[in-house]
Amino acid sequence: MKRITSLLSAFTLFVAFTACAQNQKPSPPASTEFKAGGANIKISYSAPSVKGREIWGKLVPYGEVWRTGANEATVFETDKDIKVEGKTLPAGKYGLFTVPGKDEWVIVFNKTWKQWGAYQYKATDDALRVTVKPAAGEMTETLKIDGATDGVTIKWEKLSVPFKISQ
Repeated sequence: MKRITSLLSAFTLFVAFTACAQNQKPSPPASTEFKAGGANIKISYSAPSVKGREIWGKLVPYGEVWRTGANEATVFETDKDIKVEGKTLPAGKYGLFTVPGKDEWVIVFNKTWKQWGAYQYKATDDALRVTVKPAAGEMTETLKIDGATDGVTIKWEKLSVPFKISQ
């Protein structure tokens, strides 16, 4: 009887451990919250890792709309009107997409924020597009989107893509 109880306990622990391991996403959820001017801003995304892959121009093609993360589209929320690279973005919730390029990136704020990836992305729903310059950065294994009082920086692999925010 003790042996059966021990086997059942071991089996239960194995099942519990396996279930927990399966719930871990390869691109876990991440977010950043910050103030820019008087606006409260929150960015929610899923953070993929490099894992030895060639990212720019390969995994993430140049010239194509990217969800700026993994899984669901990245969500950008602001409770007040702000300026992004000098252009007005009304208060609201947006899908944050990008169009990566070797020499410049387009940062896209799309009115359809609740969607999987960029599969149903429509340019006609864009609220704002701005163009910025990428820069070489330190190696960042897992995608990181940092917010500060003066802007946002997208960091992944050996690239850094900043864009300015003001009010």
